[in-house]
Amino acid sequence: MSDEYDLDAGPDPATVAAAAAETDFETSNSGADDELSPVYAVGIGPGNLEYLTPRGERAIREADVVVGFSTVVEFIEDRTDADLLTCGYKDEAAALEAFGERVAAGERGTAVLMGDPNHSGYQFVGKVQDAVASALESASASESSSESADSPVRVVPGISSLQLAASRARTPMEDTEFVTLHKSGSLASDMDRLAAAVENRHLLVLPRPYDRMPGDIADFLLEQGADGDLEALVLEKLTHDDEQCHRFTLDELAVYAGGTGPEETPFSDLIVLAVRQPVPVE
Repeated sequence: MSDEYDLDAGPDPATVAAAAAETDFETSNSGADDELSPVYAVGIGPGNLEYLTPRGERAIREADVVVGFSTVVEFIEDRTDADLLTCGYKDEAAALEAFGERVAAGERGTAVLMGDPNHSGYQFVGKVQDAVASALESASASESSSESADSPVRVVPGISSLQLAASRARTPMEDTEFVTLHKSGSLASDMDRLAAAVENRHLLVLPRPYDRMPGDIADFLLEQGADGDLEALVLEKLTHDDEQCHRFTLDELAVYAGGTGPEETPFSDLIVLAVRQPVPVE
């Protein structure tokens, strides 16, 4: 995978993942030698494996090779005999390149992501798709093939901490604005969406550790004219044994604005912020 992503200038790998609808790859599981098996991008849930779906578990169990961040793979390592390619941000490109090469060689591959890939996971999905496509293209070129192979990546959705937060905060999704800040690059347009929605809709926000945490978001919303008495819930480590719900008003939460590291915030990086609009009870 040779491309370098500059997330402030582009291309954003999330646009690779969202560039086109999936092709139907169910027929590609027939086992014919000239057909590619799908590569699965599986959401493993919020960390408690009771929320790992049976379909996601099967994709993990049947894989020859699994790739993902170390903090994600550790949750499912006992659910598969696959080779595990773990990475952090610094060695992500190398791990994905190795994963793509093994898929191109005919192995069944599964990438794992925390929660649901459709909620702030598209940057990683795009990198997986790019790595697989590059490896398939290289393999086709070495075989002097005139046909270019498509990247057979299918997303297997999971249960997101966002869904758990909506349940805990009782914020129906149809009445709620969801914004993820848990990504690299500029957040200006995302913050503008929050400011536009806070007047009349609930908010569910995935903060970005550690420069756009709940206190920073509350402070920004107040600057944009939000009501300081709005209820704000910081839902932390959802489904884990040490799950907590911290309750504030926006005014109270804004006290925690500022800081860029874990030592400068009372919250962990496993959080969802819910801001509730008052709901009249008839």
